[in-house]
Amino acid sequence: MLKINKQVFLNGLRLVHSQDTSTQMVALNMLYNVGAKDENPEHTGFAHLFEHLMFGGSVNIADFDGPLQLAGGENNAWTNNDITNYYLTIPKQNVETGFWLESDRMLSLDFSSKSLEAQRGVVMEEFKQRCLNQPYGDVGHLLRPMAYKVHPYQWPTIGKELDHVANATLEEVKDFFFSFYAPNNAVLAVTGNISFEETVRLTEKWFGPIPRRNVHERRLPVEPEQTEERRLVVERNVPLDSLFMVFHMSGRMHADYYVFDILSDILSNGRSSRLTRNLVHERKVFSSIDAYISGSVDAGLFHISGKPATGVSLEEAEAAVWEELSKLKEELIDAEELEKVKNKFESAQIFGNINYLNVATNLAFFEMLGCAEDMEKEVERYRAVTCAQMRVVARNIFRRENASVLYYKKSG
Repeated sequence: MLKINKQVFLNGLRLVHSQDTSTQMVALNMLYNVGAKDENPEHTGFAHLFEHLMFGGSVNIADFDGPLQLAGGENNAWTNNDITNYYLTIPKQNVETGFWLESDRMLSLDFSSKSLEAQRGVVMEEFKQRCLNQPYGDVGHLLRPMAYKVHPYQWPTIGKELDHVANATLEEVKDFFFSFYAPNNAVLAVTGNISFEETVRLTEKWFGPIPRRNVHERRLPVEPEQTEERRLVVERNVPLDSLFMVFHMSGRMHADYYVFDILSDILSNGRSSRLTRNLVHERKVFSSIDAYISGSVDAGLFHISGKPATGVSLEEAEAAVWEELSKLKEELIDAEELEKVKNKFESAQIFGNINYLNVATNLAFFEMLGCAEDMEKEVERYRAVTCAQMRVVARNIFRRENASVLYYKKSG
């Protein structure tokens, strides 16, 4: 069991810490509780734009990467629909450089036209490369609005339209920053070779003076239950036809979340998983197929996607998937099959949490969800899932009226 230490500072910043003396490094993971779902529907892509802007210079430090690299550190960031996450690793003797850098960009960015234009260009290029110029790149832009009619998971993290980032003004960008990037909307997780006392001292010194902010209150609409099947057919210049199916599932905090995750592994995790074994190797309906869950904090999606084998139509491929889903609804999963998936998950958890940076990321995420210590309960929650539960959940989710199906056809 990890020894987890926590403190909340007067400005609302939550600190989570766990010491690991087996490394000479320290990780700082700063999680902001803001993602694409917090954007204005007419100004999407802002959370992702900020992932880039946060490296474009802060109020007192023109260049984030330079001082960190001189101190022997590395950093990166990622954004999704729920959160924005920044992390760095640094040798323990230079750790204060990490606190200095991370605190300055929380205090304020260098809000200049030059910085905005530079990062806007990078983000727009990424949008073009990933969504417009890549085969199947627009799948997220097609599936999400099919599945979500009111919840802001309707658009991908990169944004709904290129124009939203292209037309973003400096004032809009500033407003977004001061509405969400605040000590009282963040969790700082610190792991590695540093004591809790030293962590508290450095956090107080560098983050303590940053004032609380009026963070926008979340009032997100709840997606109503889907009552009829939704279908879309598109033709694009792609090498192969592809099938994409999504089903509404629970959010991250629901007990059924663990059942959905295991169901996705039963279907598609390794050569012996059902879709791979039955539909790729034995029946040769698909050349490749995958099943996974979105992992969203709010009610998410269960995805199944695949490329039919040569000579197999999308209709035949879809029918074969429904046959496999029917088995999950009708027959109890074999206890041995379930145990194998649980064992895989447990070993992945144990090996993942050997790494001090992974621990920092997980501590920050679980603290944002409500309690960092819950990270230690994940294995037992997966272990508690039963074969009977899985059949009940499969019956609830794998229904035609809960499905959105996209036929992505090769043109010509």
